Amino acid sequence: MSAASPDPFAKIRNATSAHRAQHGCSAFPYSNGPLLAALAGAANARRILELGTALGYTALSFASGAPDATVDTIERDPEHVQLARENIAAAGLDHRITVHDGEFASVLPTLDPGYDVAFFDGGTPAPGLHKALRGLLRTGGTLITANLSHGGTADAVRKALFEGKSWRSALVDEKGETAISVKL
Repeated sequence: MSAASPDPFAKIRNATSAHRAQHGCSAFPYSNGPLLAALAGAANARRILELGTALGYTALSFASGAPDATVDTIERDPEHVQLARENIAAAGLDHRITVHDGEFASVLPTLDPGYDVAFFDGGTPAPGLHKALRGLLRTGGTLITANLSHGGTADAVRKALFEGKSWRSALVDEKGETAISVKL
């Protein structure tokens, strides 16, 4: 018996990697969609927010893990937006996943607060985006932050996540790349 969960969207994760190599872009798919699906299910999420859609892999993973949830995902690259929408429609989940086309800082203020789960995987975490995500999460909501080992502004975000007053946080991996945090 394998210790790893099967990944129903591995084909899209692999296609994202192939696209990045061909397109020369920064569409790096998160490596563990089944973990994201499990976290969304454990949170009994109804509303999920994602920053960094790429080709839709993680949005699909979240939606599969929380079958009653809607997912708002934000992507600035028009080609990625189109490919993500195609992948999401092909999976039959376009009625639950909305791909917002634009910059994070422009789209976030248009969203209503009260998300159960938020996921940051859109480049290096920045304190301003971290603060905006906190404002959109409900108390007790879960924030998953990737790319924490990128240095620079990621160091300030990591410090905020682990200061103990606003978040209860734990690192997911030995490299310190991803944290799971609960909003206090």
